Amino acid sequence: MDGKTRLGDFLQTRRSQLRPEDIGVPTYGERRRVPGLRREELALLAGVSTSYYTRLEQGQSLSASPEVLDAIARALRLDESERRYLHDLARVDRRRPRSRRPAPERVPEATRQFLDVLGDIPAIVLGRRSDVLAWNRLGHALFAGHLDFGAPDRPAQRPNMARQVFLDGHVRDLYADWPSKARAVVGNLRLVAAQHPEDAALHALLGELSATSAEFASMWADHRVKACTVTDYEMRHPLVGPMTVKQQAMSSGRGPVVVVATTEAGSASRAALALLAQATGESVARADPPSEAARSRSRAGKD
Repeated sequence: MDGKTRLGDFLQTRRSQLRPEDIGVPTYGERRRVPGLRREELALLAGVSTSYYTRLEQGQSLSASPEVLDAIARALRLDESERRYLHDLARVDRRRPRSRRPAPERVPEATRQFLDVLGDIPAIVLGRRSDVLAWNRLGHALFAGHLDFGAPDRPAQRPNMARQVFLDGHVRDLYADWPSKARAVVGNLRLVAAQHPEDAALHALLGELSATSAEFASMWADHRVKACTVTDYEMRHPLVGPMTVKQQAMSSGRGPVVVVATTEAGSASRAALALLAQATGESVARADPPSEAARSRSRAGKD
């Protein structure tokens, strides 16, 4: 699928998801054959002509200015991630890049050092296609303990977390609210696909997932966009049971992303994570400080 098709599909899908009554467009009680806003209504909200917007949605116009795109984004009620995605799609249209297979992704030495010091915190390093480039022991144990720990060091065998979320029963069962996790994965892949339209391996992955997972295909067709930054998930680990973790994605740019999972101090989730660390031979260096009651018992024992 080329850039102009993706742009048109995105505009049409998001337009169909806007209900006239939600944004104050009068319908005068008429019955509509299709859901959402009509092209002329969206064009009016964006301050452009209906003919121009129609050409844009049909991929017949390659000259949309940033100001026009921003106006359309406001009319569609897009958030910041979705607005950037719209601009990326429009740039793809103008560049018309050739598909190519980029060089294998590698983990910078500074990132490896950062991973080493996070020994008590589950962490994995993901490439832009969600390939696992590296992980520490606790990150491996939390997210994919059933896989070979050394797999990320072999580029041809690297696990792909998007593929694992949709096609691996173990990873799927980790998430109490699997659809929420799955939608986040799809939304992030949409952002990456617009930023890297030339990445043949990425588009091969998207094609594979669309062909092998009806759920992925349905979510992909919804055109939702989401940047994975900070999200709370209820996880059900087979070794230590349920826990609530905050997954945070950290990146210095468009390179690899470090995803860490943290838990609330003093919580049952923190205790479960510490138990997982013990079970995998990890020592939790930054353990919770002892409570006042525990300190009192310790002092009483010494008296």
